Amino acid sequence: MNYPSKLIATAVAEFKKLPGIGEKTALRLILHLLKQDEDKVTNFSEAVRQMRSEVKTCEKCYNYSDHKVCDLCTNVNRDASVVCVVENIRDVIAIENTGTFRGLYHVLGGIISPVNGIGPDELNIQGLLDRIRADEVKEIIMAISPTMEGDTTIYYISKVLQEFEVKLTTIARGVSFGGELEYTDELTLARSLASRMPYENYIVK
Repeated sequence: MNYPSKLIATAVAEFKKLPGIGEKTALRLILHLLKQDEDKVTNFSEAVRQMRSEVKTCEKCYNYSDHKVCDLCTNVNRDASVVCVVENIRDVIAIENTGTFRGLYHVLGGIISPVNGIGPDELNIQGLLDRIRADEVKEIIMAISPTMEGDTTIYYISKVLQEFEVKLTTIARGVSFGGELEYTDELTLARSLASRMPYENYIVK
């Protein structure tokens, strides 16, 4: 595609690097920005710059945060004895949007996938074990997308948790096999959490 300006071409090339953004969409966004007042575009770029430089990873649950420890982990009204283990931060947002879960979270940062070169050491599993040792955690809810890799991850974690006196549950399979939590509607996700069951009941004998 030919552009009337090298600066526009450069901007389009950068926007195309964003997930789900093709060249036509990138161009449409760039042309929209060019129509805006300069101060609006400056505010937009400054918000992105500030976000990138100042947003931190929570030292406790690995969620994104404006502080060293996120607002969820420091909220005294949350039930610290129940920890919901999720694959990524998008899953935290999806569950929080249901408005039904009052425990805390632990973000693994992925799932075990040998094909993609992701093993247990690449995930935040050690951080989960440290939390169980340090805090009075009574229940671990495995809210992992029901895929082959997700089930492998749950199985691995169930083995490393055997040394702890902690209840291990998994969300009910209202989420279809092969589905991802972030794309599950809020009602289904809320019901799956409410209907969670002991992990040993889920394992095929």
